[in-house]
Amino acid sequence: MKKKTELITNRDGSIFHLNLLPGDIADKIIVVGDPGRVDMLSSLLTDIRVRKENREFKTVTGFAGGTEVSIISSGIGTDNVDILINELDALVNIDLATGEPKQDTVSLTIIRIGTSGGIREDVPTGSCVLTETAVGFDGLIHFYEGYDWLLDNVLSSVMAEYLEWPDTLAFPYAVNANRELAGMFSAENFVRGITISAPGFYGPQGRNLRLGTFDSEINGKLAEFSFRGRKICNYEMESSAIYGLSGLLGHKALTVCLVIGNRVTGEFINDYKPAIMNLAETVLKII
Repeated sequence: MKKKTELITNRDGSIFHLNLLPGDIADKIIVVGDPGRVDMLSSLLTDIRVRKENREFKTVTGFAGGTEVSIISSGIGTDNVDILINELDALVNIDLATGEPKQDTVSLTIIRIGTSGGIREDVPTGSCVLTETAVGFDGLIHFYEGYDWLLDNVLSSVMAEYLEWPDTLAFPYAVNANRELAGMFSAENFVRGITISAPGFYGPQGRNLRLGTFDSEINGKLAEFSFRGRKICNYEMESSAIYGLSGLLGHKALTVCLVIGNRVTGEFINDYKPAIMNLAETVLKII
């Protein structure tokens, strides 16, 4: 039996941070950042049987058509995603009483519906970006073993050389979306390309308030970067960890983000909720 500090459960047997029991989640999961967005999107579900929350993690499980779906908030950042994906996996693939892995593993379908910032003029506000490849500036995947087979090391190496990436920062890592999931959205008019997952909102995304950034030209460089016909479309803060951890654990992952701000033009959508609802309706119909 594993130490209690390795896999922590609450008094009712639920997993520590998510406050969920194994039967509380569906095999198809929509991940959003904002807990308030769970309530908003839950209006698209019927026969809701689970409503639970703890800290920034809020969960609703119900039906979209004839398919059971869970909608879960991650909060902001890859550190939160580390908790989310590991605990979701534990709910379906580990015996919570003993801490031992189950013999028969379950593969979850995990789709992030989020907001992001476009970094090219031709990715305007209101665009929907499907992340074919997530490049993490966060370094999370390096804390785990066995990831080399999963990564596009050529892409990350070319990008690091192009950006003259400093040794003081975690080396970028690139992870591709699940091909099957990405293929399901082939008929949609989504922008496709590379997404940068930053470990912060301000300096790590090139914002300069009172503190300067390590490279004041990084956003312009990213906008001009191209690799084998693929270009960088947007910034957000979660997808590299979702893709990386899901891939290592045998789950299918995809991110589709609404661009609510464009870093080149300065445009920003304040009331983006209707567009998020439309995007969520599209995703739920397809899955």
